[in-house]
Amino acid sequence: MPPVTAAGTVVGRESMVDLPGGAFRMGTDDRYGFPSDGEGPVRTVEVSPFLVDRYAVSNAQFAAFVAATGYVTEAERFGWSYVFVGFLPGELRRISPRPDITPWWAAVTGADWRRPEGPGSSTDERGDHPVVHVSWDDAAAYAGWAGKRLPTEAEWEYAARGGLDQRRYPWGDELTPGGEHRANIWQGRFPVKNTREDGFAGTAPVDAFPPNGFGLFTPPATCGSGAPTGGGPTTRPARSATRPGRRPAPARSCAGAPTCATTATATATGWPPAPATRSAAPAGTPVSAAPATPTDP
Repeated sequence: MPPVTAAGTVVGRESMVDLPGGAFRMGTDDRYGFPSDGEGPVRTVEVSPFLVDRYAVSNAQFAAFVAATGYVTEAERFGWSYVFVGFLPGELRRISPRPDITPWWAAVTGADWRRPEGPGSSTDERGDHPVVHVSWDDAAAYAGWAGKRLPTEAEWEYAARGGLDQRRYPWGDELTPGGEHRANIWQGRFPVKNTREDGFAGTAPVDAFPPNGFGLFTPPATCGSGAPTGGGPTTRPARSATRPGRRPAPARSCAGAPTCATTATATATGWPPAPATRSAAPAGTPVSAAPATPTDP
């Protein structure tokens, strides 16, 4: 069964963008970057042509995958996942353990893609929001069902940059050009006060903001994400923050956003997927990636 949009329409190649590939300058030397995460130094990388989904994978699409396969995510099997503390009611915030180095994340028992903020929450009114609490393995399973693969870190950054070279954002160097918000990110004093000037406290619909130069919607934000890498001295695989038997601090993706027990997901096409490995897949295989995790933080 192919994936569907929140409106119930089939998602196929027509929902993807054909990117030409080529050489681009990957990474950053910006003072706000994280060199320890492989974000720097800036280096020239070449990617082959590939297809990528125009939108992040939604709750409705992931629900179609689960309905068709009976898949159970890692967060569901482990029984917990990280949630931003600002989304939690007082009692749940009090009893949920937090990592010392990132105390704005709480390990919430019962949090998963169906219950993004833990017990009592749901995605009933968020079918067109990006799916969250999805691990790398969950994402790979979804990609296999959809006939695609996850992008490499280089492919994802190339796509997210939208054709611009070394700009801070996919639309340029100014966060809100002309006073217009272009992505769903934190405003205010993190992690204490979010003024919600972009209109959202948590996740936003996958098409809530204008696309980048490649026609891709909200690649820089709406929720944290990760991607497998092709290896190399300045890149490394993004890690899932959930592992059986322990509750580590959240990892960071290539873009520096907390992965919070989630990474990227994918949707369908008629072409065969690459093998389910964390290394680069053969050139020309359609790929897709969707952020997945609580947003804004």
